[in-house]
Amino acid sequence: MDEVVKIVNDIKAGNIMPIYFLMGEEPYYIDKLSEYIEQNVLAEEEKGFNQTVLYGRDVSVEDIVSTAKRYPMMAERQVVIVKEAQDLSRTIDKIESYVNNPMETTVLVFCYKYKTLDKRKKVTKLLAQKGVVYESKKLYENQVGDWIKRVLAGKKYTIDPKANAMLVEFLGTDLSKINNELEKLQIILPQGTMITPQHIEENIGFSKDYNVFELRKAIGERNQLKAYKIAENFAHNPKEYPLVMTTGLVFGFFVQLLKYHGLKDKNPKNVAAAIGVNPYFLKEYDLAVKNYPMRKVSQIVGALRDIDVKSKGVGANALPQSDLLKEMLYKIFN
Repeated sequence: MDEVVKIVNDIKAGNIMPIYFLMGEEPYYIDKLSEYIEQNVLAEEEKGFNQTVLYGRDVSVEDIVSTAKRYPMMAERQVVIVKEAQDLSRTIDKIESYVNNPMETTVLVFCYKYKTLDKRKKVTKLLAQKGVVYESKKLYENQVGDWIKRVLAGKKYTIDPKANAMLVEFLGTDLSKINNELEKLQIILPQGTMITPQHIEENIGFSKDYNVFELRKAIGERNQLKAYKIAENFAHNPKEYPLVMTTGLVFGFFVQLLKYHGLKDKNPKNVAAAIGVNPYFLKEYDLAVKNYPMRKVSQIVGALRDIDVKSKGVGANALPQSDLLKEMLYKIFN
């Protein structure tokens, strides 16, 4: 994120490079940077003649070079943005000759999503010398919560830790999808609001009572009544709560407990970092570790592997989701 801020600040200061090669597994920042360039490098009246958007599937590298070599009309520079440039991955090396001597009056932007160039290649080194090469890396799940807090803080919002965890739990590491949901909340809620689980439930559609997060908590507490009640709700809503996702997240929970049991240093900060959880929720894990000794956790991990295989239709004789959920909870609690 610091690198993104630097690129934006350089553009604001007038330090605009002739080439921006934006690549990587996480498309969110690639989109944000290309949008910023598209909206801010040229004045509105200059864009009609001097701003061109191309798509990798529709053009060749030669087409891009030909467009980039044009001179701007009644403006200091032109902007050429190549979206979905990853579709040119087989021929992208052909850009090398242009990169070696780019037009100073052209700002050429490549949006090369879900892939990266080989950093050992000459073309990659040239791009870094003559312009900007930015790699947008996928965030790990344990980094997404902090990202959500930073994004909201920049818009003058805060978020309750549980609400934050719910977003990560249900939306994963897809920053674009998370940002879309956050923008919905920002339209509805005034600045200065702390976003709560209630806000998430009412405006995004995740139930604060019936979700995998609450199921995991009930299991950790050995609250069988609550766990079976949530499981019953899941069974009635299989599209919203697919069994494969449920078993995967419960499996992940017990793997974390297994790691917790194996730690020598039980200092809260070390535990939170080692098992990859928000320190706010560590009390829930402390209780679960007491409720499930290491041997039991190992047995449950093995049982969950079997349930996961059955949930994918292997050897289960087409058992309904409700039966597999009950079997999962029975093996956990007994």
